[in-house]
Formats: sequence, structure tokens, C-alpha cells
Amino acid sequence: MTTERVRIALDAMGGDHGPEVIIPGAALTLERHPEVTFLMVGDEAKCRPLLAAYPKLNAVTEFRACDIFIAMDEKPGQALRRGRGKSSMWLAIQAVKDGEADVAVSAGNTGALMAMATFCLRTMTGINRPAIAAIWPTLRGESIVLDVGATIGADARHLVNMSLMGSAMASILFDIERPTVGLLNVGTEDVKGLDEIKLAGTILKENAIPTLEYAGFVEGDDIGQGTVDVVVTEGFTGNIALKTAEGTARQIGTYLKQAMSSSLMSKIGYLFARSAFAVLKDRMDPRKVNGGVFLGLDGVVIKSHGGTDATGFAAAIDVGYDMVKYSLLDRIRSAIGDEIKISELSVKSDDRVVSEEGI
Repeated sequence: MTTERVRIALDAMGGDHGPEVIIPGAALTLERHPEVTFLMVGDEAKCRPLLAAYPKLNAVTEFRACDIFIAMDEKPGQALRRGRGKSSMWLAIQAVKDGEADVAVSAGNTGALMAMATFCLRTMTGINRPAIAAIWPTLRGESIVLDVGATIGADARHLVNMSLMGSAMASILFDIERPTVGLLNVGTEDVKGLDEIKLAGTILKENAIPTLEYAGFVEGDDIGQGTVDVVVTEGFTGNIALKTAEGTARQIGTYLKQAMSSSLMSKIGYLFARSAFAVLKDRMDPRKVNGGVFLGLDGVVIKSHGGTDATGFAAAIDVGYDMVKYSLLDRIRSAIGDEIKISELSVKSDDRVVSEEGI
């Protein structure tokens, strides 16, 4: 565990609502974690009046003014060229690199945030590509799913790296010594799947890794079931799975509203079942699982949903707080450097991987 004080850098201009959500969200986090301090970067004219409305937050916040902000629809390359060294997003990340903050949190453009964070912080030794890890509600509680959109495609080494990083994150959030890890695949049988997935499975199976328990291949429906603590896949598939789950949740919510208002008897039935529906609404509340962690970087960066409210943004800050408080970076370095030498693995793909039959 780190020292008690956690310093949090905030991109106050990120997201759909900017400081009107970021500042109240920070105030909520301060109520839960009175020992935190903030370094906030943004438009002084917009942020100062809002900060003044929260005296306790204002007292523990260092504010830095800037006048360049990254739009939500800006292309990552363009954002990097225009905002490098001077945008609110970059300056929040730079504070982590310079040791002025322990974690940076932004609700801004995901692609731009990943590009800037990777360029500024670089990846850890032994990690060739970063990944975005999301907290996923399940029937058993919560799981970690990665990658949900940082990069497209993954070789066996990257899949194994993500398994190690995801298990480190899960051990912090879920307080589990050896989280279970599954590789997302088209079937649970060893003969199914792409060669790189099968090779990664072989590596994880044949190397005793103290920080995780490899559970084999898992399928799409296992994510919501909570079959494993960590689900590992490449970014293209992971992002589609995430967007599909979000869309399905909204679809179910719409169906329920329509059903409950379709007739007088339905409305009467709703009155008797209000408490049950309140529990369902609470379980499906996306704000409670807000906060994607950029894993593999030499610094902690958290991505909040751009359209969230203050409650959701506070949840994202809380994730960053936990990642710092319980030494995420040290755990990943230990897993990558000491537990298993990925670059020295002698497993040969031509010896271990079966042809893709039965898909």
C-alpha cells in the first residue's frame, strides 16, 4: 500500500459536460476519501466559480489554467499534434509523469487520451502495448474485461501480458490473492479459436503463475455470468462486446418501461413491485462501474465515460484512488518481471497450436 495521501490530476474539460460534472464528482470523492488532494487543469473562467461552491474541495485543489481542450470527436493524431504539451488532457497526464500526481482522470476523447498517455508516459518494460480494462457487472458481482478498445489485434505475448495485468487489477478491486483468468474464445474446447489465442492458452496453462489461476477458454455468455474474475481478449472484440452489453442494457430498460405502462393492470402491478424494480435499476446503473483503467503504461490513467454525471465521475476517480492506494504499477511490474519471463518462453507456435478446426 502507498502512503495515505493520493494526489489526483483531473482534466476538468473532458467529457460531454466538462467542469459541471468533474468538479461535483471530485467533491463526492473527497467526502469518501478526505486524504486526497487534486490538481485540476481547465478553463479558469468556467472552473473557478464552480470550485468556489465547494470550499472543502477548493482548499485541497491546485488549479492550473489552460485554454486548449480536446474535442470528443477529435481524431487521436490531430489531438496529439494540437494538444501536446498544452491541453488540459495532456497537462493532467504530464503531472503524473513529473511526479506531481499519482493518477490522471479524464472523461475526454478515449482515442486522444490513449494516444497522449502512451506518448507521454510510455509503456512499462516488458509491455509492448497498453490495454483498457473495464469493470463489468455480472451475476456473481463484478469482473474485469480487457482489452475493450485500446488496440486492435493481439498476439500470444500480448494476451498473456493482459492476463497478468488484469489479474493485478482484479486482486486490488476484488481483494483476491489469485484471480481466475479466462481467454475469450469461440468455444471452450482446446482445438477451437485463432492460433494466437490457443498459444496464449498453452503458455498460461504450462507456466505456474502465482498471481493468477488460469481457467481456460470462456465464451461470450460467460462474461455476464461472472465465470471468471478476468476476461482477456483483443481490443476489437472487447469493444464490440462492451458496446453490445451497454446497448442490451438500454434495450431491456426500454422494454420494461413499455411493459409497465402498457395497461392499467401493468401500472397497478408496478406499484406492488416498485421495490424490486428499484433493486434492478440499481444493479443496472452504469455509473457504479464507471472508470476504465489504462493498463501497461508507466503511470496510472483512468478513463471515465464521457456522458456520465457527477456520481459516475466520482466512481471513476475512486477506481484511480484504489489503483494508486494498492500499488497497481508495482503489482504489474512484479508479475511481468518476476513471475514469468514472457520474452524467454520457449513454447513454439508450430509445436503447440492445433489447426482451426471446429470453429
